[in-house]
Amino acid sequence: MLLTRSERSFPRVIVIGGGFGGVEVARKLKDKDLEVLLIDRNNFHTFQPLMYQVATGTLASDAISFPIRKMFKSQHNFRFRLAEVNHIDHKQQVVHTSVGNYDYDYLVIATGATTNFFGNKEVETYSLPMKSIKEALNIRSYVLQNLEEAVLRKNMSERERYLNFVVVGGGPTGVELSGAIAEIQLHMLKKDYPELSEHEMKVFLIEGTGKILGALSEKSSRDAERYLNELGVKVMLNTQVTGYDGNTITFSNGENIPTKTVIWGAGVKGQYPEGLNPEIIERGNRIRTNGKCQVEGLENVYAIGDVSAMLTPENPRGLPGVAPVAQQQGKYVAEHIVNLLSGIEPNADFTYFDKGSMATVGRNRAVVDMGKIHMKGFIAWMTWMFIHLVSIFGFRNKVVTFVNWSIKFLTKNSGIRLIVNKYHRPDPITMQKETVEQGS
Repeated sequence: MLLTRSERSFPRVIVIGGGFGGVEVARKLKDKDLEVLLIDRNNFHTFQPLMYQVATGTLASDAISFPIRKMFKSQHNFRFRLAEVNHIDHKQQVVHTSVGNYDYDYLVIATGATTNFFGNKEVETYSLPMKSIKEALNIRSYVLQNLEEAVLRKNMSERERYLNFVVVGGGPTGVELSGAIAEIQLHMLKKDYPELSEHEMKVFLIEGTGKILGALSEKSSRDAERYLNELGVKVMLNTQVTGYDGNTITFSNGENIPTKTVIWGAGVKGQYPEGLNPEIIERGNRIRTNGKCQVEGLENVYAIGDVSAMLTPENPRGLPGVAPVAQQQGKYVAEHIVNLLSGIEPNADFTYFDKGSMATVGRNRAVVDMGKIHMKGFIAWMTWMFIHLVSIFGFRNKVVTFVNWSIKFLTKNSGIRLIVNKYHRPDPITMQKETVEQGS
């Protein structure tokens, strides 16, 4: 049982969210004269950069997930609660959750981001997002389900919708996912589904701007697009999605693609509990903070990672939503809290150190930008694998991931092609009937 404020010997830091930022805060407060309480709706941390490999069957979900309690088993000042956070009362300094209310002395909001459909309800209804393990498993099941459905169709015109796979969003997630699906077409389709022709399966990557991997260099963008073309992915630039009814995706230029599978990776928005002043919420549903990661107007409340909007003249749109930002901010906030309690001069404003960006586009294909250094091809691919492998939590997860990658590299045909729980997408005809009935 957690003690109340009057019963505690040390101040309490509540961290909401067990992602990269939240975990880093908690770790850096180890052995400090503080009580750390981490609250999350899941009892595990997810290594999101490899989520797409779960979605395409390269890795099992437990290879990129690690139990939070096990992660902190040797940290005696750490506690965890599996709960939904409903409301923050910053006046009383209490967090209201689905399992009880907890008071705090310092609060860190590290709740991350969710998929942004930009108000398009039709796309939100029928497309597949990929921001959680469950959603990644839905994609894996649905891709395989559609291949099974295609086998049952007698002619090419009937199979087309089931064999067209559309990925929306040309960032690292979209590029890596479309490349991985293209490799399914090249290395697995004919072996597992001899009734189908690999030429019937098509992968499309849709990007609204003039280049993919917009955050990377021009060289990386061009190289990545060339790699996707080599894999057979059709890259459509300067193309905005206007609608998707579950059978056909339409674009602003009047074109359309018949498809049962649209995977949405075109944008994210912050997610946070109720109780914050709406006036401090910036574009992308992010919480405005000062240079010390403190929520505007609340000195003992911090926001870090994807949910934070630290706007500066150098970064008028805020920092990028990547794991290193969250981790560096997590370390900074932990140090800031310790310094405040110790009476030490508070830290200088947070500055993000960009170690580089990278993306993989399939076997032996990747791009890496590290300062002025640009790498591509096999060397970049090996660099990408090494950095991701050492970053995964848990020795077992590192070994399992390495073994899976090794087998896939040697055989080109490994993968977890299991439909354990079928994904039941809303039926377009049923949805149309319900809409008509509601209107009448």
